Amino acid sequence: MPDQRYPRLEGSWANDQIVSIDQPLEFRYDAAGFRLDGDDPYLRLHFVTIFVSDQERSLHFFVDRLGFSLVSDVRFASGKRWVEVCPPDGAAILALARPSPGLNEDRFIGNSGLVTFLTENVEAKYKEWSNRGVHFTMPPHTPSWGGMFCRFVDPDGNRFALLGFDHTTRELDQRRRAYAEKLETERRAAQELEIAKQVQMPLFPQRRSAISGLDYAGVCVQARSVGGDYYDFLDLGQGRVAFVLADIAGKGIAAALLMANLQANMRSQIVSAIDKPDHFLASVNRLLFENTALSSYATLFFASYDNTTCRVLYANCGHLPGLILRADKSIERLDPTSTVIGLFEEWSCSIQESCLGPGDTLALYTDGVTESPNSAGEEFGDERLLASLRLHNAMGACAIAQAVVQDVEHFSAGDQFDDITLIVAKRMGQG
Repeated sequence: MPDQRYPRLEGSWANDQIVSIDQPLEFRYDAAGFRLDGDDPYLRLHFVTIFVSDQERSLHFFVDRLGFSLVSDVRFASGKRWVEVCPPDGAAILALARPSPGLNEDRFIGNSGLVTFLTENVEAKYKEWSNRGVHFTMPPHTPSWGGMFCRFVDPDGNRFALLGFDHTTRELDQRRRAYAEKLETERRAAQELEIAKQVQMPLFPQRRSAISGLDYAGVCVQARSVGGDYYDFLDLGQGRVAFVLADIAGKGIAAALLMANLQANMRSQIVSAIDKPDHFLASVNRLLFENTALSSYATLFFASYDNTTCRVLYANCGHLPGLILRADKSIERLDPTSTVIGLFEEWSCSIQESCLGPGDTLALYTDGVTESPNSAGEEFGDERLLASLRLHNAMGACAIAQAVVQDVEHFSAGDQFDDITLIVAKRMGQG
C-alpha cells in the first residue's frame, strides 16, 4: 500500500521518463563545502527557478551572452525539458523552466524575482555584456552604502542584478595570491623531490663484483619518488662480497637522507668489515647515532659470503629473518642477532654463521614484501614469499628477484604503501 502521507503525483514530473541527458559540465554539487561533524543533515541551496517562455532561447542567452555553463539538459518522453545553467564561478544553479500546465505558473514568466550575481568588477562585466546585446535597465552606479551595482533583464524580462564590493575584490585578490603561492610551494617541493630522486638513485649498487660460482642481484621498487629502503653489495676482495639490506625508519626525503648517511658510513669503513664485521657494524651504529636525530634508526641485515669456504657470516640488526632456501627445498631462517642500529649509543651485535651449498639460495627482504596487502586487507606474508621463492628457484638470481616482486605486485593489485626491496644470492651447481 502506498504511504498516504506522501501521495503519488499523478501526471507530474514524478511519472515522466527521461529520454536523454546532456551534462557537459562535471558540476560539483558540494562546491560550497560541507560540515565535518555531520550532526545535522547536509543542507544548501540547490537551484533557483527562472520561468521562461522559450528554453532554447534562454539557454543561448545565458551561455552565449553571459558566459554561463550548461550543467544539465534533460529531455523527457512527454516532451518536457529541464535545463540548468551556472555562472563561471561559484556553485549557484539557475533552472530555466517552462511553466507546467494547470498550475498557473505562466504569470511567473518575467516575474521570477530579482536574482543577484556578485562580481569583482561590475563595470567590466557591464561593458562585456552590453557589447553582447544584454539589455541593462540600470547602468552601474554607486549607492550611499557603498559598492556598485546595475540591473539587466533576460529575453522574458526576468530581472537580474550585478553587484560588487571593494572587500570582495580584495578577498579574491588574496585568495588568488594564496593559490599562486600554494602552486609555487608544490612546484618547489616536486622539484626538490626530483633532485632527491636523482641524488638517491646512484646510491644503489651500480655494478656487481664477479664472484665465481655465485649469482646475486637486488631490486628495489620504491613506493614514492624517493624511499627509505637501502641495499648494497660491498666488494670485500679475494672472492668475498657483503650483502647489506636496510629499512630506514620513516618515509620520503627524511628517510632518503638517512639512507644516504648510512650508505656513506658503510662504504667509508668497508675495510674493517672484512675481518671484524661486529666492530664494523658497531662503528656504523655510532656514526649514525651521532650524526642523526635521536629518533632516527634503521633495521639492517649484513651478510658476507666467502667463495673459498662458501661460509656466510651474518648479523641481523632488528630486521626480518633472512631465508636460505636449500636445494632440498628446506628453509633456514636467519633470525635477529641484535637490535636496530642508530637508536642507541651503546650497541653491540653477535655474528652468526651459516653456509651456502650448491643450489642453495639466500633471500633478504624488507617488510614491503611480506606486508603488502590485497584489497581484502590480507598481507602477502611469509608463506606466500616462501612459495614464490620455491616456484622460481630454478631461474637465475635476477630473474628470481623480479619474479617475486611481480608476485607481490600482482597480489596487492593496488596502491603501493611501502618500498619493496629484495636481495637474492644463489650458489650455482646442484645439491
